[in-house]
Amino acid sequence: MSTLIKSFTKSPKYTIKWDNYFKIYEEVLKKYKNKKIKFVEVGIGDGGSLFMWKNFLGDKARIIGIELNPVAKKWEKHGFEIFIGSQEDPNFWTKFCESVDEIDVVLDDGGHTYLQQIITTELLLGQIKDKGMLIVEDTHTSYMSGFGDAKIGFMNYILQTMHRINSRFGSFHPHQSPLQIRMASTSPPSSMATSQP
Repeated sequence: MSTLIKSFTKSPKYTIKWDNYFKIYEEVLKKYKNKKIKFVEVGIGDGGSLFMWKNFLGDKARIIGIELNPVAKKWEKHGFEIFIGSQEDPNFWTKFCESVDEIDVVLDDGGHTYLQQIITTELLLGQIKDKGMLIVEDTHTSYMSGFGDAKIGFMNYILQTMHRINSRFGSFHPHQSPLQIRMASTSPPSSMATSQP
């Protein structure tokens, strides 16, 4: 059993993660274990994932949760930092970025609408350290109804981002914003697992 799955099953609170995420997360996040990092998770629900990340990453990690439901503030008594607000609100992110310096890892497990995913990516990308990481969960919602206008789905946004990355090579030389230049690559990381007391 992997270290992350052990951390998942040890979580004292309920959480949901797709089974195939564990192997991917174990691989891409192992370099952060037992390091002094800032890890931000958007969408913490019942708090179980906060405990999972703390157990996996170690006590040196600063775990910050973003949640719409103000009840989530109760997790602060367990040593987590909680910010209450909508990931779809640029003003919320402006205030958040003023309060929190550079971030090592952002994991978006929020509302999964296209607008939420795109706004979070655009407004936090500049806050992530060089060689840091932005992980967006549940991008399969781009192929489902009820999450926004399919023409501006998150996967379409990522496709355009990949076009911009690839156009840096050869003789294309398109104009790119500083945020676009910062993105080095995109990679595809879904069965579901749950953890509860």
